[in-house]
Amino acid sequence: MAAPRMASLFETDPPPPPPLPSGPGLFGEDAPAAPAPQAPAYRVLARKYRPANFADLIGQDALVRTLRNAFAMNRIAHAFMLTGVRGVGKTTTARIIARALNCIGPDGAGGPTADPCGVCPNCTAILADRHPDVVEMDAASNTGVDDVREIIEATRFRPLQARAKVFVIDEVHMLSRNAFNALLKTLEEPPPHVKFVFATTEIRKVPVTVLSRCQRFDLRRVSVAELSAHFARIAAAEAVAVDPAAIDLIARAADGSVRDGLSLLDQAIATGAEEGPITAAAVIDMLGLADRSVAFDLMETLMAGRPAEALAITDRLHECGADLGMVLHDLLELAHTLSRLKSVPALKEGAELPEAERTRGAALAQRLSIPVLGRVWQMLLKGVAEVEAAPDRRAAAEMVLIRLCHVSDLPPPGELVRRLSAPGADAAATPAGGGARAVVNGGLIAAPAPQPEGPRLAGYRDVVALVGARREAMLHAHLLHSVHLVRFAPPVIELRPEPEAPRDLAARLAALLAEATGSRWTIAVSAAEGEPTLAAQGTAADTARRAAAADHPLMRAILDAFPGARIQAVHDRTADAYGLPPEPMPALGEPDMPEFAPLDAELDAEPADGDPADDDQEDS
Repeated sequence: MAAPRMASLFETDPPPPPPLPSGPGLFGEDAPAAPAPQAPAYRVLARKYRPANFADLIGQDALVRTLRNAFAMNRIAHAFMLTGVRGVGKTTTARIIARALNCIGPDGAGGPTADPCGVCPNCTAILADRHPDVVEMDAASNTGVDDVREIIEATRFRPLQARAKVFVIDEVHMLSRNAFNALLKTLEEPPPHVKFVFATTEIRKVPVTVLSRCQRFDLRRVSVAELSAHFARIAAAEAVAVDPAAIDLIARAADGSVRDGLSLLDQAIATGAEEGPITAAAVIDMLGLADRSVAFDLMETLMAGRPAEALAITDRLHECGADLGMVLHDLLELAHTLSRLKSVPALKEGAELPEAERTRGAALAQRLSIPVLGRVWQMLLKGVAEVEAAPDRRAAAEMVLIRLCHVSDLPPPGELVRRLSAPGADAAATPAGGGARAVVNGGLIAAPAPQPEGPRLAGYRDVVALVGARREAMLHAHLLHSVHLVRFAPPVIELRPEPEAPRDLAARLAALLAEATGSRWTIAVSAAEGEPTLAAQGTAADTARRAAAADHPLMRAILDAFPGARIQAVHDRTADAYGLPPEPMPALGEPDMPEFAPLDAELDAEPADGDPADDDQEDS
């Protein structure tokens, strides 16, 4: 007997009014007139047409298929994580799962099902948001440990009416770190009668320890075509005439969100329902969008290099109250659409794009090249940032449009290189120095194929490369930056280390070479000047390549054609890992061994060059 009384506590309907007295009043006055019946409160379309079962969900086929199979095989997880952008159906799906778990069918004998009946007491109570065993919590306003502890405490008790207790936690990523930690144990091993359904728009903020305990579903954005069809069905059900173009505009403005689109449709119906069919012009005015044809007019004017006409268009837009910063956003979107049409011409045959893009956009994309569209995209992207930072948004936007007009007739860098390299051009000669190529703002100059590498350990650079290949990082760094080669005569290498080099460098190098080659090597430490370090030689070679590239007629022509351009890097395909040209091949024959005095020669006590004896030492 307690259950019905408990259920009455959750009733939300107001009590019936007292009956009106019949006949004249106590003092002979007329009986009071019956009050006029009140119209039911209006429910917005997003609530009125909220899906009640999986069949009503649109755009989430993978989710629906997986959950249907789970219910059919009775393999229902104890915790679900629903993620996606706003308005795609996360909370709605959570409520459908709660009804599917607790539906008992019209006869009261049913079990968990993927198609809840919607008429049993559990289904009707969950639909009315008044079921005692389905608890919804907004983690954005209940973020602490105490809120989670209340849930944990509630899991200890069996359901009052339903088959399972369902806890729906929306925006779960807003829980604090301590709240997540408090929930972990219960989430991993909940009682058999408890199910958790989490919803979040920021899945990256949810700890991995929570994600690993849930079955995750990513609800995707609903496509424009699916939204348009859905909104058209709802408009027909509401007996409201809406032009298909207006439906498409609302679907695109929804950005994949069903709830956002239904809110816009509600607003459009309230805006123009009494004036006949809702037109695209009315929706454009409602959303504050610039007419799509204006974006095409402006793009065509910019690409034709007519700044006066472009500024006249912006003047008209400004007089109408349009934000020129948003106009740049429209041009960005149009540049992207034109690039897609240029790359995938079949798009103009499908229904994914609106009519204007399929006809006028396809014609404009055919006249423009991908490099030109890429340059427009980059300039607009930079211009949008300039507008946001400028004190006068209109002036900043107009400066961006003027720049676009003046670069419209300039060829892209690749086209200029092809023109300058054409037969008969003055700058068509091969770059001096052979196999070098320069990178100027992304343009490449062709270079010959790299020459084959020399024999192993043909020079000091091969020795240093061998050390690097054997993962001796510290030794390799010292050989590169702190060692000067005096003489390379295998199996003898004469070096001058700098003071910061380790004292055992020669011994370590000799041991490594002996292990790698199977031969005995002699590493002599000398006080002679020797060559610059490999690092210094590489820097000098790079400087020389840059100077040679900058002095080449082709490069001078490119730099003159693009003021402000600079040489970003110069790459020599024939250079080795240290940026140096290949070493000359050694002559075949006997190895270059140091000369020794004859047996009967007299030896001096001091070295011939006058250096102290301890300045020359050999390690083997």
